[in-house]
Amino acid sequence: MKKLVVSLKERSYFIVMDTSLGELGKYIAAAGLGKRVFIVTNAVVAKKYLSVVTAGCRRNAIAVSTVILPDGEKYKTLATVEKLYAAALKAGVDRSTCVVALGGGVVGDVAGFFAATYLRGLSCIQVPTTLLAMVDSSVGGKTGVDLPDGKNLVGSFHQPKLVWIDPATLVTLPARQLRNGMAEVIKYGVIRDTALFGRLEKMFPAGGMDISAALTSARLSRIIFDCCSIKARIVEKDEFETKGLREILNFGHTFGHAIETATQYRSYLHGEAVALGMAMAARCAMKMGILAPAAARRIQQLIERVGLPIVPVGRMLSPLIIAGLMRRDKKVKEGSVRLILPTGIGSVKAISFKSDTEIINLCSGGEA
Repeated sequence: MKKLVVSLKERSYFIVMDTSLGELGKYIAAAGLGKRVFIVTNAVVAKKYLSVVTAGCRRNAIAVSTVILPDGEKYKTLATVEKLYAAALKAGVDRSTCVVALGGGVVGDVAGFFAATYLRGLSCIQVPTTLLAMVDSSVGGKTGVDLPDGKNLVGSFHQPKLVWIDPATLVTLPARQLRNGMAEVIKYGVIRDTALFGRLEKMFPAGGMDISAALTSARLSRIIFDCCSIKARIVEKDEFETKGLREILNFGHTFGHAIETATQYRSYLHGEAVALGMAMAARCAMKMGILAPAAARRIQQLIERVGLPIVPVGRMLSPLIIAGLMRRDKKVKEGSVRLILPTGIGSVKAISFKSDTEIINLCSGGEA
C-alpha cells in the first residue's frame, strides 16, 4: 500500500494506492468514514467490481445502497443527477451517509456533484477504475456535468474524503481506454515533469509498441503515483483555480472540450480529445515562437506513439467551429479565451486571446 496526502487543512485526504477493492470497507470502518455508503457506479463496472466492494463493506458492518447508471459521457447530465437525488431519497440517504463513486471519470464527476449538492453536501470517496480517473479526475475535487452547449459547465469543487486506487482494475481495461488515460499522463510530463516525459518516450519507442506490453504493472504503479503527486501538489497551492497555477492542468482541455462538444461526445473519448488539444496547443505555441519546433515534434510524436490522434478530422472540427465553441468554455475570462501553451517539455504558460481570428489562424494547418 502506498499513500499520498493532499494537504488542504480541514479538507485534507489520503490517496491510497496499490491496494485491493475488497479492502475498502475495512479502511472506511477503521478511518471512521461512515457506517453507511451509497455506491454510485455504471453498468460495465458493476458487473466486474460492485460485488467485491459491497461484500467488503458488509464484512465491516457498513450498510450499502447502490445505484447503477448507464455507461457513457452522454449520461453526464443534470437529468442523471436528478435520478440520483430520487434514488437517494428512496434509499433514505442522510447526511451521515458516504457516497462512493466506483468507476471512471464520468461516474466520479456525476457522483461527486451529487455528493456536493444533496442535503447541502455529503462525504464522498472516489474509487477510480480507469487509468484516466486514477491519474487525474479522481483527485482535486472538481465535480460536474455537461450541458448541450459545453463540457463541465455545471459543477462544484467538492474534495473527497479518500481516493482509493486498485491498479488491478486496469487489467480488464480495453486498450483504447488505456490509451485514453495515457493522454492525461502525457499532459503531466509536458506541464511539469521532464523526467516523466522522457520515460514515456522510452516506453513507447518509434515503430510502436503494444500498449498492454508497454504498461507493465510496475510501470503503471509508478505512473499513477507520479501523476497523483504532481496533481496533489498543484491542488494544494491553488485548490479553487484562482491563483493561476491550477489552470496549467487544463493543457489540451480547452481545445479538447470544444472537440467533444462539436462531436456530441460520439467520435472521441475524453483523453483522445485532450490528445488532439495538446497537439493543437503545441502547434499554436510553435507558430507563436514560444516553443521550439523540435519540442513540438516530440510532443506530437509521443502522442502518436501511444496510439492517440494529433489532427482532428471532420467538417464539425474546423478551426472556425472550434474557436466558437471555445468561447463557451468555463475558463473564458473577461471575454478572452485562456489557452495553456507549452514553452518546453516540462513548462507551460497561460495566454489570453480576445480575437477568434487569431485562434483560427493558429489552429489552421497540420503537423509540426
